[in-house]
Amino acid sequence: MAYVTALDRAGYRLTEPRRSLADLIAGREGHFTAAGLVTEARRKGLTLGRATVFRTLEVLDELGAIERLDLPSGEHAYVACRPVHHHHLVCSRCGRTREIDDTGLSEVVSEITRRTGYRVDRHRLELFGVCAACQSSGPD
Repeated sequence: MAYVTALDRAGYRLTEPRRSLADLIAGREGHFTAAGLVTEARRKGLTLGRATVFRTLEVLDELGAIERLDLPSGEHAYVACRPVHHHHLVCSRCGRTREIDDTGLSEVVSEITRRTGYRVDRHRLELFGVCAACQSSGPD
């Protein structure tokens, strides 16, 4: 399990709550919220506190096992991802998420750097829309 392995390699204790959270995350498709994980844990009868969920999500984000998304609603969500630089397409209807490679954005960042004199240390791009499956299922 990638999440447990990431925590173990970084020297974190593999407590039962962390293992349970890793299982919940592994079972997700698309983006998920901390509140959604807490609700699912309670529904399944798991002993998993809110603080543990938030702290573990923060650690997994720092380790690159998941990535935080800022949704258009202002809510924060997370998505499982590869620990390499990439961007996300997020379906506004179903939450399905797709990773996309740089696709030329590094050249745009270089131009912005040249024009402004800023040194850009990092960037992220999140694109929101409606996936092909949701489009084929009809309008809202």
